[in-house]
Amino acid sequence: MKRETKAQREERVARILGLLDQEYGTEYRCYLNHETPWQLLIAVIMSAQCTDARVNLVTEKLFKKYDTLEKFAAADIRELEQDIHSIGFYHSKARNIIACCRALVEQFGGRVPETMEELTSLAGVGRKTANVIRGNIYNEPSIVVDTHVKRISRKLGLTKEEDPEKIEYALMKVLPRDHWILWNIHIITLGRTICTARNPRCRECFLRYDCPSAGVIPVPASPGSAGRRKGTSEKGEGRKNASGKRTAREQAEQKNTGRKKSDGRKESKDS
Repeated sequence: MKRETKAQREERVARILGLLDQEYGTEYRCYLNHETPWQLLIAVIMSAQCTDARVNLVTEKLFKKYDTLEKFAAADIRELEQDIHSIGFYHSKARNIIACCRALVEQFGGRVPETMEELTSLAGVGRKTANVIRGNIYNEPSIVVDTHVKRISRKLGLTKEEDPEKIEYALMKVLPRDHWILWNIHIITLGRTICTARNPRCRECFLRYDCPSAGVIPVPASPGSAGRRKGTSEKGEGRKNASGKRTAREQAEQKNTGRKKSDGRKESKDS
């Protein structure tokens, strides 16, 4: 993709966000099961380098056994390790959960704090975990940078950074504030289903015409396309109207055609 002007990037980002909203909706939802803020905090700490599905299996029993914050704070570490051993890194996670819950009880009166500074002072809580809490519990606009957000934001050409915190700040500059929270949930879904790390399904991706990393594919056939050139690039070189933009009908045809074709180590905070 040629170097974009600020206006061109803003237009492309707007298209990307519109397509994500159209495909996945605009309702923010958290995949980690919880009933209280402190349960979500514990679940997020447990989710580091573990799937949400696995965490939910463990917390289903865990939150019944430890049904108050005080019980977690007073938990025996070896017993808690056994309770969560299937999620990986259970030694450090058990230690962090107990320390975190003790701090919540002793320093914050049992309340999960709201500010980034207070949240990241807790054991096992880095910026990613803090942003999950701020977005889900306090509806504070925030961008959660996990492995999917890092990989796909770079593929979309929205940042060249490698460091999660720098990626977070870079995305804040290019994404409108009302989409900060949604960005994470949309990109996680995209990363799990289409833009996977090992074998991205670019042919089926509804963002392929706005993605500089998409590969070269044949143009999907559509009615009345006889005589059209047989190949084009996923970078957005499809047929365009007189204004230089693809029509809504052509975008829908391309999207529908694409759909038919698819039938105990050391751990740091937020790792």
